[in-house]
Amino acid sequence: MISVVVPVHDEEGSLAELHCELDQVFSRLEREPVEFVFVDDGSRDGSWSVLKSITASDRRARAIRFRRNFGKAAALTAGFESARGDLIFTLDGDLQDDPAEIPRFLDQLERGYDVLSGWKKTRHDPWHKVLPSRLFNGVVSALTGCKLHDHNCGFKLYRKQVLREVGIYGELHRFVPVLAHARGFRVGELEVGHRPRRHGASKYGVSRFLKGFLDLLTVRFLTRFSQRPLHVLGGLGVASLLFGGLGMLYLAVLWLNPANRPIGDRPYLLYSITLLVVGVQLFSLGVLAELVTSYNIRPGDTYSIAETVGVAEPPEQDSR
Repeated sequence: MISVVVPVHDEEGSLAELHCELDQVFSRLEREPVEFVFVDDGSRDGSWSVLKSITASDRRARAIRFRRNFGKAAALTAGFESARGDLIFTLDGDLQDDPAEIPRFLDQLERGYDVLSGWKKTRHDPWHKVLPSRLFNGVVSALTGCKLHDHNCGFKLYRKQVLREVGIYGELHRFVPVLAHARGFRVGELEVGHRPRRHGASKYGVSRFLKGFLDLLTVRFLTRFSQRPLHVLGGLGVASLLFGGLGMLYLAVLWLNPANRPIGDRPYLLYSITLLVVGVQLFSLGVLAELVTSYNIRPGDTYSIAETVGVAEPPEQDSR
């Protein structure tokens, strides 16, 4: 089965047309069964009424409604939990993602990919959104090693095993390919068309780039140091202790020379003491993080099994 998960937030004007396009695409495919999972993320317009009408007319469609707006990551998580398919598509409900691209995703997946991310090479967005997005995508690719032109594209295809192992929260939905890549899944990219917005308004402003940068730091930590937090916190702590100790040693040498006394009014003394205090705190925090990690780590968090031969099938790994 194929599942199509669509997060919805104030998309009343586009939902009926989107459902019609999805129906046309899968009617032509004539392959595995399909289901459409719409998640209403606290819409304030008539989106829920449209979704109820769609589910009443199409038994393949299901809809979930949040009590309030919890964010796109929460909507996708609810859709993933509800999805029954072995292959899961995600696309936005504003019609800027073209469902006609779905067969190309399925053909490309046959090459052995676990995740396929869309690449909106030609975008119909204002320049002040396009340029920062390209810069952000370049930084993400450079820091994570997952080379994609468009990490923010909501048009993606996953094998279900990926979503069992990679949990998302906050606003980490855009980094699922990065998290999957870190666990050894094969991530690919497919150039897709990007249509101009015809209904509603963009839900993202300038603040999303700051949030995206902070989320990038989170992902960088999760993919490199989640099982060994002392390596980063302890490393920073040791560096701080080293520089603080060298500063104090330098001041001690000065103090031994009577001509340089007193040293208590030197700013360097305050800087050195601060570095020593911060170093002790960072190192202690790293040790505490190691203790917390050792008690909460599960076997499936440290590896990812592709397949087994001649042994019992591995248990399904729950999403984090």
